[in-house]
Amino acid sequence: MNAKNAKNAKNAKNVMNSMNDSNPAHPVDPSTSLTSPTSPTSPNASKASNSRDPLGPRCRPERPEPVDPPDPPDPPKSAKARHPVRLTGAKETLLATLYGRALDSRAPRPILGDTMAVDAVRRLDYDFGKLRVGPGAAAAVALRARQLDIWTARFLATHPEATVVHLGCGLDTRVHRLAPGPGVRWFDVDFPEVIDLRRQLFTEPPGYTAIPSSVTDPAWVARVPADRPTMIVAEGLLMYLTERDGTALLRRLMAHAPGGGLAFDFFSRFAVRAARLNTVIVRTGSTLHWGGGPADIARLHPGLEIVESFSALEIPDIGRLPARYRTPVRAAALIPGVREMSRLYNCRF
Repeated sequence: MNAKNAKNAKNAKNVMNSMNDSNPAHPVDPSTSLTSPTSPTSPNASKASNSRDPLGPRCRPERPEPVDPPDPPDPPKSAKARHPVRLTGAKETLLATLYGRALDSRAPRPILGDTMAVDAVRRLDYDFGKLRVGPGAAAAVALRARQLDIWTARFLATHPEATVVHLGCGLDTRVHRLAPGPGVRWFDVDFPEVIDLRRQLFTEPPGYTAIPSSVTDPAWVARVPADRPTMIVAEGLLMYLTERDGTALLRRLMAHAPGGGLAFDFFSRFAVRAARLNTVIVRTGSTLHWGGGPADIARLHPGLEIVESFSALEIPDIGRLPARYRTPVRAAALIPGVREMSRLYNCRF
C-alpha cells in the first residue's frame, strides 16, 4: 500500500471507529459502562444476553425531551418462537443491516423508522452484539436505505404499473415500507436459506414474489416478466460479487427489461482493498471483490445514464446523524479517498 492509500486507510479507520464506539449489546446508553455485568466483556455476558432484549434499552435523547409513554410489554417468550440463524460469510452481513435499522427505529429521532426490523431482531436466535453495530453505523444504514426508498418511490410514482427487482434483499422490508400500489409487481431475490428465513418473519403482500436463488444464477431472470418498466434495486450487494458476475448480472437484467431505473450503492477500489477496516466484514469472515467509480458504472450498458450520485458521506439528510458523529463525518468528507469509498447511484436505462 502506498503512502497516500495508507493515510486514507488510517483516516477511514478513525471514521469507522467513531461510528461504532458504543457497547453493541446495549447501545447509546451513556449510563451503562462497557464493563458492566451485562457487557459482552463481562463473564456474565452470555447468561444475561439470553434474557435481555437484544436491542437493549431505548436510546436516550441527546437533549432533554418530553418523556415518551412506556413501551407495551413484550409478548411472552412462548408467543413468538425465536428462529435459529445459520448464515455465514457474506450472507451473515444482512443481519448487521437488519440490526442497524432496528437500532435506528429505537432512536429518539428515527431516520427510517423500520419497526418491522425491531420485531425481526427480537425473533431471531442470534448474537447481534458480535457485529458491533453502534448508533452511528445504524444511522448510516438507515440513511442509505431511506435514500434507496426515495429513488424507488419516485420511480413508482411515475410508473404506477411497473416491476421492481430487489437484488440480494436479505431481511429488508422495503416492499412493506413503500407499500406499492396494485399495479406493481415486486420480486425479492436472495439465497434459498435467506428467503426461507424471510418467510418465517414477514408476511408476503399482494403482488409480491420471493425468488430463492443466487442473484448471479441466470435462470431466475426468466421468472420476471419483461413487459413493464423495471426498477432494479441493490443495497449492500455489488461489492460482494466479482466484477465479472456483477457486470453480467446487471447487463442481463437491463437487456431483459424494456427500460427503467437502477438504484444501488457501490464501493471504490480502495474501499474493497481496505475491507479489513470494516468490523462487520471481519467478524463475519466476508470478502469484498468488486469496486469502482462513476466511470465504471457508465460502462456497464450503452444506454445507462447516471441521473444522480453522491458519496455516502454527503447523502441528503446527513445532518440527521446523531450529533457526536457529525463532526468526524464532515471531516472525512474533506478527504477525497475516504469520501469516495462508498457512493450511491440512481440511474436510468
